[in-house]
Amino acid sequence: MKLTTTTALALVAAISAPAGAQTYGSASQQQQQQHASSSQQAQAPATISPSKQALKAIADLQATVKKADYASVPAKIAAAQSVASTKEDRYLIGRLQLDAAIASKNDAEMASAIDKMASSGYLDAEKSASLYRSLGGSFLNSKQYAQAAAAYQKALALNPRDSESAALQGEALFAQGQKAEAAAAFERAVQAKVASGQKADEALLKRAVAVAYEAKAPSAVGLAREWVAAYPSASSWGDAIAIYENLNRPDAETLVDLSRLMLLTGSLKSGGEYAQYARAAAAQNNYNEAQVAYDAGVAAKAIDPKNAEYSDLVAGLKAKQKATAADLAVATKTAVNGMALLRIGDRYYAMGDYAKAAELSKMAMGKAGVDNAVANLHLGMALARAGDKAGATAAFNAVTGPRAEIAKFWLTYLNQKA
Repeated sequence: MKLTTTTALALVAAISAPAGAQTYGSASQQQQQQHASSSQQAQAPATISPSKQALKAIADLQATVKKADYASVPAKIAAAQSVASTKEDRYLIGRLQLDAAIASKNDAEMASAIDKMASSGYLDAEKSASLYRSLGGSFLNSKQYAQAAAAYQKALALNPRDSESAALQGEALFAQGQKAEAAAAFERAVQAKVASGQKADEALLKRAVAVAYEAKAPSAVGLAREWVAAYPSASSWGDAIAIYENLNRPDAETLVDLSRLMLLTGSLKSGGEYAQYARAAAAQNNYNEAQVAYDAGVAAKAIDPKNAEYSDLVAGLKAKQKATAADLAVATKTAVNGMALLRIGDRYYAMGDYAKAAELSKMAMGKAGVDNAVANLHLGMALARAGDKAGATAAFNAVTGPRAEIAKFWLTYLNQKA
Protein backbone atom coordinates (compact mmCIF):
# COMPACT_ATOMS: atom_id res chain seq x y z
CA MET A 1 0.00 0.00 0.00
CA LYS A 2 1.25 3.48 -0.84
CA LEU A 3 0.78 6.55 1.34
CA THR A 4 0.51 9.84 -0.51
CA THR A 5 1.38 13.11 1.15
CA THR A 6 1.47 16.63 -0.17
CA THR A 7 3.27 19.60 1.25
CA ALA A 8 3.34 23.29 0.53
CA LEU A 9 6.88 24.03 1.61
CA ALA A 10 7.47 27.72 0.93
CA LEU A 11 9.56 28.79 3.87
CA VAL A 12 11.15 31.73 2.13
CA ALA A 13 8.81 34.27 0.64
CA ALA A 14 11.44 36.98 0.91
CA ILE A 15 14.73 37.42 2.67
CA SER A 16 14.57 40.86 4.18
CA ALA A 17 17.55 42.89 5.24
CA PRO A 18 18.19 43.82 8.85
CA ALA A 19 16.78 47.28 9.45
CA GLY A 20 19.00 50.02 8.10
CA ALA A 21 21.58 47.64 6.64
CA GLN A 22 22.74 47.35 3.07
CA THR A 23 22.66 43.63 2.46
CA TYR A 24 23.68 41.05 -0.06
CA GLY A 25 20.69 38.97 1.08
CA SER A 26 17.84 41.29 0.05
CA ALA A 27 15.75 39.03 -2.16
CA SER A 28 14.32 40.04 -5.48
CA GLN A 29 11.30 38.21 -6.85
CA GLN A 30 13.62 35.99 -8.87
CA GLN A 31 15.62 35.12 -5.75
CA GLN A 32 12.41 34.30 -3.92
CA GLN A 33 11.43 31.90 -6.68
CA GLN A 34 14.86 30.29 -6.47
CA HIS A 35 14.40 29.75 -2.73
CA ALA A 36 10.98 28.19 -3.27
CA SER A 37 12.44 25.96 -5.96
CA SER A 38 15.27 24.78 -3.70
CA SER A 39 12.72 23.99 -0.98
CA GLN A 40 10.62 21.95 -3.35
CA GLN A 41 13.66 20.08 -4.60
CA ALA A 42 14.50 19.15 -1.01
CA GLN A 43 11.28 17.17 -0.73
CA ALA A 44 11.05 13.54 -1.61
CA PRO A 45 8.74 12.28 -4.37
CA ALA A 46 5.04 12.67 -3.57
CA THR A 47 4.51 8.90 -3.13
CA ILE A 48 6.50 7.13 -0.40
CA SER A 49 6.04 3.68 1.12
CA PRO A 50 6.07 3.63 4.94
CA SER A 51 6.68 0.44 6.86
CA LYS A 52 3.69 -1.79 7.64
CA GLN A 53 3.99 -1.26 11.40
CA ALA A 54 4.04 2.54 11.01
CA LEU A 55 1.44 2.82 8.27
CA LYS A 56 -1.62 3.31 10.48
CA ALA A 57 0.06 5.80 12.84
CA ILE A 58 1.37 7.89 9.92
CA ALA A 59 -2.04 7.78 8.23
CA ASP A 60 -3.63 9.00 11.48
CA LEU A 61 -1.08 11.83 11.63
CA GLN A 62 -1.81 12.73 8.02
CA ALA A 63 -5.55 12.87 8.65
CA THR A 64 -5.04 15.03 11.75
CA VAL A 65 -2.90 17.51 9.80
CA LYS A 66 -5.41 17.55 6.96
CA LYS A 67 -8.22 18.40 9.40
CA ALA A 68 -6.08 21.24 10.79
CA ASP A 69 -6.40 19.75 14.27
CA TYR A 70 -3.03 21.13 15.26
CA ALA A 71 -3.56 20.68 18.99
CA SER A 72 -3.65 16.91 18.44
CA VAL A 73 -0.61 16.82 16.15
CA PRO A 74 2.10 16.42 18.88
CA ALA A 75 0.44 13.31 20.27
CA LYS A 76 0.01 11.84 16.79
CA ILE A 77 3.69 12.56 16.03
CA ALA A 78 4.76 10.81 19.24
CA ALA A 79 2.62 7.81 18.38
CA ALA A 80 4.03 7.58 14.87
CA GLN A 81 7.59 7.92 16.10
CA SER A 82 7.14 5.10 18.57
CA VAL A 83 6.52 2.65 15.72
CA ALA A 84 8.73 4.18 13.02
CA SER A 85 11.44 1.79 11.83
CA THR A 86 12.61 3.03 8.42
CA LYS A 87 14.07 6.21 7.00
CA GLU A 88 10.88 6.62 4.98
CA ASP A 89 8.84 6.50 8.19
CA ARG A 90 10.99 9.13 9.87
CA TYR A 91 10.98 11.36 6.81
CA LEU A 92 7.18 11.20 6.43
CA ILE A 93 6.62 12.05 10.09
CA GLY A 94 8.88 15.07 9.79
CA ARG A 95 7.28 16.15 6.55
CA LEU A 96 3.78 16.00 8.00
CA GLN A 97 4.96 17.85 11.08
CA LEU A 98 6.32 20.52 8.76
CA ASP A 99 2.98 20.83 6.97
CA ALA A 100 1.29 21.45 10.30
CA ALA A 101 3.96 23.88 11.47
CA ILE A 102 3.74 25.96 8.31
CA ALA A 103 -0.06 26.05 8.42
CA SER A 104 -0.10 27.01 12.09
CA LYS A 105 2.84 29.42 11.73
CA ASN A 106 4.77 27.65 14.46
CA ASP A 107 8.46 28.40 13.91
CA ALA A 108 9.74 26.13 16.66
CA GLU A 109 7.81 23.16 15.25
CA MET A 110 9.04 24.05 11.77
CA ALA A 111 12.64 23.79 12.97
CA SER A 112 11.91 20.52 14.78
CA ALA A 113 10.27 19.07 11.68
CA ILE A 114 13.22 19.92 9.45
CA ASP A 115 15.59 18.37 11.98
CA LYS A 116 13.55 15.16 11.70
CA MET A 117 13.56 15.24 7.92
CA ALA A 118 17.29 15.92 7.72
CA SER A 119 18.20 13.22 10.24
CA SER A 120 15.88 10.63 8.74
CA GLY A 121 18.50 9.44 6.29
CA TYR A 122 16.03 9.72 3.43
CA LEU A 123 17.39 12.96 1.93
CA ASP A 124 20.92 13.52 0.71
CA ALA A 125 23.07 16.21 2.34
CA GLU A 126 22.45 18.80 -0.35
CA LYS A 127 18.66 18.53 -0.09
CA SER A 128 18.81 18.66 3.69
CA ALA A 129 21.02 21.74 3.47
CA SER A 130 18.45 23.32 1.17
CA LEU A 131 15.76 22.76 3.81
CA TYR A 132 17.87 24.44 6.48
CA ARG A 133 18.66 27.33 4.14
CA SER A 134 14.93 27.85 3.58
CA LEU A 135 14.31 27.62 7.32
CA GLY A 136 17.00 30.24 7.89
CA GLY A 137 15.25 32.48 5.38
CA SER A 138 11.99 32.14 7.28
CA PHE A 139 13.67 33.11 10.55
CA LEU A 140 15.57 35.96 8.89
CA ASN A 141 12.36 37.25 7.37
CA SER A 142 10.75 37.37 10.81
CA LYS A 143 13.87 38.99 12.33
CA GLN A 144 14.66 35.99 14.51
CA TYR A 145 18.33 36.44 13.80
CA ALA A 146 19.83 33.98 16.29
CA GLN A 147 17.59 31.19 15.02
CA ALA A 148 18.37 32.15 11.42
CA ALA A 149 22.12 32.00 12.06
CA ALA A 150 21.74 28.57 13.68
CA ALA A 151 19.72 27.25 10.73
CA TYR A 152 22.29 28.50 8.24
CA GLN A 153 25.03 26.88 10.31
CA LYS A 154 23.25 23.54 9.97
CA ALA A 155 22.99 24.08 6.22
CA LEU A 156 26.72 24.79 6.05
CA ALA A 157 27.58 21.74 8.13
CA LEU A 158 25.84 19.65 5.48
CA ASN A 159 27.10 21.63 2.48
CA PRO A 160 30.22 23.71 3.27
CA ARG A 161 30.23 25.13 -0.27
CA ASP A 162 26.81 26.69 0.16
CA SER A 163 27.86 30.28 -0.51
CA GLU A 164 24.32 31.60 -0.18
CA SER A 165 23.84 30.16 3.31
CA ALA A 166 27.19 31.58 4.42
CA ALA A 167 26.27 35.05 3.17
CA LEU A 168 22.83 34.97 4.76
CA GLN A 169 24.33 33.71 8.00
CA GLY A 170 26.55 36.77 7.79
CA GLU A 171 23.47 38.97 7.56
CA ALA A 172 21.89 37.26 10.56
CA LEU A 173 25.06 37.66 12.63
CA PHE A 174 25.51 41.26 11.55
CA ALA A 175 21.94 42.06 12.58
CA GLN A 176 22.80 40.82 16.08
CA GLY A 177 25.82 43.08 16.27
CA GLN A 178 28.28 40.19 15.90
CA LYS A 179 30.36 42.03 13.32
CA ALA A 180 33.55 39.97 13.49
CA GLU A 181 31.58 36.73 13.15
CA ALA A 182 29.56 38.23 10.30
CA ALA A 183 32.75 39.25 8.51
CA ALA A 184 34.06 35.70 8.81
CA ALA A 185 30.79 34.31 7.43
CA PHE A 186 30.94 36.60 4.40
CA GLU A 187 34.55 35.65 3.81
CA ARG A 188 33.47 31.99 3.83
CA ALA A 189 30.75 32.83 1.32
CA VAL A 190 33.31 34.32 -1.05
CA GLN A 191 35.68 31.40 -0.55
CA ALA A 192 32.86 28.93 -1.20
CA LYS A 193 32.16 30.56 -4.55
CA VAL A 194 35.81 30.38 -5.53
CA ALA A 195 36.11 26.78 -4.32
CA SER A 196 33.19 25.81 -6.56
CA GLY A 197 34.93 27.34 -9.55
CA GLN A 198 32.61 30.32 -9.79
CA LYS A 199 33.26 34.03 -9.74
CA ALA A 200 31.70 35.67 -6.69
CA ASP A 201 28.96 38.16 -7.53
CA GLU A 202 30.07 41.75 -7.15
CA ALA A 203 27.20 42.38 -4.73
CA LEU A 204 28.52 39.61 -2.49
CA LEU A 205 32.09 40.91 -2.64
CA LYS A 206 31.03 44.47 -1.88
CA ARG A 207 28.93 43.35 1.06
CA ALA A 208 31.77 41.17 2.35
CA VAL A 209 34.16 44.12 2.11
CA ALA A 210 31.72 46.50 3.80
CA VAL A 211 31.05 44.18 6.74
CA ALA A 212 34.73 43.32 7.20
CA TYR A 213 35.62 47.01 7.09
CA GLU A 214 33.00 47.92 9.67
CA ALA A 215 34.25 45.08 11.87
CA LYS A 216 37.84 46.27 11.32
CA ALA A 217 38.58 42.66 10.46
CA PRO A 218 42.02 41.70 9.14
CA SER A 219 40.29 40.26 6.07
CA ALA A 220 38.96 43.64 4.92
CA VAL A 221 41.98 44.61 2.83
CA GLY A 222 42.32 41.17 1.25
CA LEU A 223 38.63 41.10 0.37
CA ALA A 224 38.91 44.60 -1.09
CA ARG A 225 41.70 43.35 -3.36
CA GLU A 226 39.57 40.36 -4.37
CA TRP A 227 36.77 42.75 -5.27
CA VAL A 228 38.97 45.01 -7.38
CA ALA A 229 40.65 42.00 -9.01
CA ALA A 230 37.30 40.57 -10.08
CA TYR A 231 35.55 43.86 -10.90
CA PRO A 232 38.15 46.53 -11.70
CA SER A 233 36.87 50.06 -12.13
CA ALA A 234 37.91 53.52 -11.04
CA SER A 235 35.29 53.31 -8.31
CA SER A 236 36.28 49.90 -6.95
CA TRP A 237 39.97 50.81 -7.04
CA GLY A 238 39.31 54.04 -5.18
CA ASP A 239 37.22 52.34 -2.52
CA ALA A 240 39.65 49.44 -2.08
CA ILE A 241 42.64 51.72 -1.59
CA ALA A 242 40.64 54.01 0.71
CA ILE A 243 39.86 50.98 2.89
CA TYR A 244 43.57 50.22 3.17
CA GLU A 245 44.37 53.84 4.02
CA ASN A 246 41.62 54.14 6.61
CA LEU A 247 42.66 50.96 8.40
CA ASN A 248 46.43 51.51 8.31
CA ARG A 249 47.20 55.22 8.86
CA PRO A 250 49.75 55.42 6.02
CA ASP A 251 52.91 57.56 6.18
CA ALA A 252 53.98 59.90 3.37
CA GLU A 253 55.93 57.10 1.66
CA THR A 254 52.86 54.88 1.57
CA LEU A 255 50.58 57.70 0.42
CA VAL A 256 52.83 58.33 -2.56
CA ASP A 257 52.99 54.61 -3.40
CA LEU A 258 49.20 54.28 -3.25
CA SER A 259 48.53 57.58 -5.01
CA ARG A 260 50.71 56.49 -7.93
CA LEU A 261 48.45 53.48 -8.30
CA MET A 262 45.31 55.57 -7.97
CA LEU A 263 46.56 57.88 -10.72
CA LEU A 264 47.16 54.86 -12.96
CA THR A 265 43.72 53.37 -12.32
CA GLY A 266 41.85 56.66 -12.69
CA SER A 267 40.64 56.48 -9.11
CA LEU A 268 41.91 59.86 -7.95
CA LYS A 269 38.71 61.88 -8.05
CA SER A 270 38.59 64.78 -5.61
CA GLY A 271 40.84 67.77 -5.32
CA GLY A 272 41.67 66.60 -1.83
CA GLU A 273 43.01 63.28 -3.16
CA TYR A 274 45.22 64.96 -5.75
CA ALA A 275 46.40 67.46 -3.17
CA GLN A 276 47.16 64.69 -0.68
CA TYR A 277 49.34 63.04 -3.32
CA ALA A 278 51.15 66.30 -4.06
CA ARG A 279 51.73 67.11 -0.40
CA ALA A 280 53.00 63.60 0.37
CA ALA A 281 55.50 63.84 -2.48
CA ALA A 282 56.56 67.32 -1.33
CA ALA A 283 57.11 65.94 2.18
CA GLN A 284 59.83 63.78 0.63
CA ASN A 285 61.26 66.85 -1.15
CA ASN A 286 60.16 65.27 -4.42
CA TYR A 287 58.80 68.43 -5.97
CA ASN A 288 58.87 66.90 -9.43
CA GLU A 289 56.26 64.36 -8.41
CA ALA A 290 54.35 66.91 -6.35
CA GLN A 291 54.06 69.03 -9.50
CA VAL A 292 52.89 66.02 -11.52
CA ALA A 293 50.16 65.30 -8.97
CA TYR A 294 49.06 68.94 -8.82
CA ASP A 295 49.00 69.32 -12.62
CA ALA A 296 46.97 66.12 -12.95
CA GLY A 297 44.42 67.49 -10.48
CA VAL A 298 44.14 70.73 -12.41
CA ALA A 299 43.81 68.86 -15.74
CA ALA A 300 41.05 66.72 -14.25
CA LYS A 301 39.32 69.93 -13.06
CA ALA A 302 39.46 68.56 -9.54
CA ILE A 303 41.79 71.32 -8.34
CA ASP A 304 40.95 74.98 -8.87
CA PRO A 305 44.23 76.93 -8.59
CA LYS A 306 42.26 79.93 -7.34
CA ASN A 307 40.73 78.01 -4.45
CA ALA A 308 42.29 79.07 -1.13
CA GLU A 309 42.27 75.43 -0.07
CA TYR A 310 45.27 74.83 -2.35
CA SER A 311 47.06 78.17 -1.90
CA ASP A 312 49.85 76.68 0.21
CA LEU A 313 50.43 73.99 -2.39
CA VAL A 314 50.48 76.47 -5.26
CA ALA A 315 52.89 78.77 -3.43
CA GLY A 316 55.14 75.93 -2.34
CA LEU A 317 55.46 74.48 -5.82
CA LYS A 318 56.24 77.87 -7.32
CA ALA A 319 59.00 78.42 -4.77
CA LYS A 320 60.69 75.07 -5.29
CA GLN A 321 63.02 74.31 -8.16
CA LYS A 322 62.30 71.06 -9.98
CA ALA A 323 65.17 68.71 -10.79
CA THR A 324 66.20 68.20 -14.41
CA ALA A 325 67.66 65.07 -15.98
CA ALA A 326 71.07 66.73 -15.87
CA ASP A 327 70.65 67.51 -12.17
CA LEU A 328 69.78 63.89 -11.47
CA ALA A 329 72.77 62.59 -13.42
CA VAL A 330 75.09 64.74 -11.29
CA ALA A 331 73.27 63.80 -8.09
CA THR A 332 73.67 60.10 -8.90
CA LYS A 333 77.45 60.45 -9.06
CA THR A 334 77.64 62.35 -5.78
CA ALA A 335 75.02 60.44 -3.79
CA VAL A 336 76.34 59.78 -0.30
CA ASN A 337 74.06 56.87 0.63
CA GLY A 338 71.46 54.41 -0.59
CA MET A 339 68.47 56.55 0.39
CA ALA A 340 69.76 59.38 -1.77
CA LEU A 341 69.88 56.97 -4.71
CA LEU A 342 66.38 55.78 -4.01
CA ARG A 343 65.05 59.34 -3.93
CA ILE A 344 66.82 60.17 -7.18
CA GLY A 345 65.02 57.18 -8.66
CA ASP A 346 61.71 58.62 -7.43
CA ARG A 347 62.41 61.82 -9.33
CA TYR A 348 63.19 59.89 -12.49
CA TYR A 349 59.85 58.10 -11.97
CA ALA A 350 58.07 61.46 -11.77
CA MET A 351 59.76 62.52 -15.02
CA GLY A 352 58.54 59.35 -16.76
CA ASP A 353 62.04 57.85 -17.16
CA TYR A 354 61.10 54.48 -15.70
CA ALA A 355 64.23 52.68 -16.89
CA LYS A 356 66.42 55.08 -14.93
CA ALA A 357 64.05 54.89 -11.96
CA ALA A 358 64.44 51.10 -11.94
CA GLU A 359 68.22 51.40 -12.26
CA LEU A 360 68.45 53.72 -9.23
CA SER A 361 66.21 51.45 -7.15
CA LYS A 362 68.54 48.55 -7.92
CA MET A 363 71.57 50.65 -7.03
CA ALA A 364 70.00 51.55 -3.68
CA MET A 365 69.14 47.96 -2.82
CA GLY A 366 71.09 46.50 0.06
CA LYS A 367 72.84 49.72 1.00
CA ALA A 368 72.90 50.92 4.62
CA GLY A 369 69.80 52.79 5.69
CA VAL A 370 67.68 51.51 2.80
CA ASP A 371 64.53 49.52 3.51
CA ASN A 372 64.68 46.80 0.86
CA ALA A 373 60.90 46.49 1.00
CA VAL A 374 60.62 50.10 -0.19
CA ALA A 375 63.37 49.62 -2.77
CA ASN A 376 61.70 46.50 -4.21
CA LEU A 377 58.32 48.21 -4.19
CA HIS A 378 59.66 51.20 -6.12
CA LEU A 379 61.58 48.91 -8.45
CA GLY A 380 58.37 47.04 -9.18
CA MET A 381 56.50 50.28 -9.91
CA ALA A 382 59.18 51.48 -12.31
CA LEU A 383 59.36 48.14 -14.12
CA ALA A 384 55.56 47.98 -14.31
CA ARG A 385 55.48 51.40 -15.95
CA ALA A 386 58.33 50.39 -18.25
CA GLY A 387 56.32 47.36 -19.44
CA ASP A 388 58.49 44.68 -17.80
CA LYS A 389 55.69 42.61 -16.28
CA ALA A 390 57.87 39.66 -15.29
CA GLY A 391 60.47 41.87 -13.64
CA ALA A 392 57.83 43.92 -11.85
CA THR A 393 56.12 40.76 -10.60
CA ALA A 394 59.38 39.46 -9.16
CA ALA A 395 60.09 42.79 -7.47
CA PHE A 396 56.63 43.05 -5.92
CA ASN A 397 56.79 39.46 -4.70
CA ALA A 398 60.07 40.28 -2.96
CA VAL A 399 58.42 42.96 -0.81
CA THR A 400 58.05 41.81 2.79
CA GLY A 401 56.69 43.28 6.00
CA PRO A 402 53.89 45.86 6.21
CA ARG A 403 54.52 47.13 2.68
CA ALA A 404 53.73 43.71 1.24
CA GLU A 405 50.04 44.67 1.30
CA ILE A 406 50.78 47.64 -0.99
CA ALA A 407 52.80 45.39 -3.29
CA LYS A 408 49.78 43.07 -3.54
CA PHE A 409 47.64 45.98 -4.72
CA TRP A 410 50.22 46.72 -7.41
CA LEU A 411 50.34 43.03 -8.36
CA THR A 412 46.56 43.07 -8.71
CA TYR A 413 46.86 46.01 -11.09
CA LEU A 414 49.72 44.36 -12.96
CA ASN A 415 47.75 41.15 -13.43
CA GLN A 416 44.96 43.12 -15.09
CA LYS A 417 47.32 44.31 -17.79
CA ALA A 418 47.73 42.31 -20.99
